[in-house]
Amino acid sequence: MDLTWADVGAADAVAEGSPLVAEVEGEAVLIVRCGATLHAVEDRCTHDGQALGDAPVEDCEIICPRHGARFCLRTGAALTPPAYEPLRRYPVREESGRVLIGVPG
Repeated sequence: MDLTWADVGAADAVAEGSPLVAEVEGEAVLIVRCGATLHAVEDRCTHDGQALGDAPVEDCEIICPRHGARFCLRTGAALTPPAYEPLRRYPVREESGRVLIGVPG
């Protein structure tokens, strides 16, 4: 699949464990840095649609602030109830100090 890369901001705006929310193709995307790696997932809990932009991040997992569901940022997998569906993941890369999100082109 061919991707178009959308520039969503400066890479230094994504600090370890401090999510950045960006809009890509009309969708809210959450970008989180775990160590040297960036991860991008949809900005909504699959349990009830709660935005995750202000959610705590621990050990590369994001925790929904409403009901405590945990998601793996590496895979998008739902790790604890009440969420059972994974988060949608987006291709993400860092290039020339910018964060780029891949969207189908």
